[in-house]
Amino acid sequence: MQITAREIATFLGGTIEGNPDIVLDKPSKIEEGVPGSITFLSNPKYEPFIYKTNASAVLVDSNFQPSSSISATLIRVPDVYGAITQLLEAFTDISDDQRKIEPTAVVSEGATLGSNVGIGESTVICEGANIGDDCLISSHVYIGPNVKIGQNTVLQPGVKIMKDCEVGDNCTIHSNTVIGADGFGFKPDSNGCYKKIPQIGNVVIENDVEIGANCVIDRATMGSTVIEEGVKLDNLIQIAHNVVVGAHTVIAAQAGIAGSTKIGKYCMIGGQVGIAGHLKIPDRTNIAAQSGLNTGPKKEGTALFGSPAIAYKDYLKSYVGFKKLPELMKKLEELESEVKILRSEK
Repeated sequence: MQITAREIATFLGGTIEGNPDIVLDKPSKIEEGVPGSITFLSNPKYEPFIYKTNASAVLVDSNFQPSSSISATLIRVPDVYGAITQLLEAFTDISDDQRKIEPTAVVSEGATLGSNVGIGESTVICEGANIGDDCLISSHVYIGPNVKIGQNTVLQPGVKIMKDCEVGDNCTIHSNTVIGADGFGFKPDSNGCYKKIPQIGNVVIENDVEIGANCVIDRATMGSTVIEEGVKLDNLIQIAHNVVVGAHTVIAAQAGIAGSTKIGKYCMIGGQVGIAGHLKIPDRTNIAAQSGLNTGPKKEGTALFGSPAIAYKDYLKSYVGFKKLPELMKKLEELESEVKILRSEK
């Protein structure tokens, strides 16, 4: 794809400083810019790179004031991150030859495919599955019996969607993620041996959800495990049976959520967070990385940190004291010695 700086500025609603006719053919990182590429500056700590980048054009904030000369053409926009998102979408081109059904794909006669569906090599689509229009199903994907997938959804290589699960419109599920594995349900018998509890529910993923690679979302024991609209999940996340993740919540890598926990809307959950089962997490809760929750907060908008997690500011105050423990212990020993001396003098 080749496009001029002028065309990009028009597309993004920005203004140009420099050569408007320079031709650009790809995006790049600002520290790795090459001629013909366009990059961006949004984080001030990367500003030194703008004065030496080899990129031909740079997206900058409308109010950016350079401290030295810049050889690249500047495209000023009100929101750099929003603009780069639009730009990357424009550079992402799914070619028509991907929208075909490969001869090695196995599609059941009882499956229903919408129009303009692409299916990759060695993919299996089972009886009763229903695939919406404009979906792109990559290679080595398994879509189980009676699975429903909405329109314009992308399944990357190796995704497995087990029987009866549902995926909405405009979703992206990255490689090797499993939707609808059995929930971790076992009951000990009189001998202390564990017997499996049948997991007969499903997983429901609503519209505009993105799920990273190597995630597992377990089917419900009964009913549904639900990922509501707009949720964004990073890689390597485990979500157990009957969990509900509220709309527009984001969860970073390696987090684990135990069974039947209900997470509210617009929450932000950091990497390696562990959340115990049967909790209720209110809307707009923020949980810092590596925190562990055994109880849920009572109020919306709470920020938590630590394991077990406590109020974020309380944790920071406690940590200050914790770091000083060796010093405090030494002072305590000195005080005890002084007390002994004073007592002996009486």
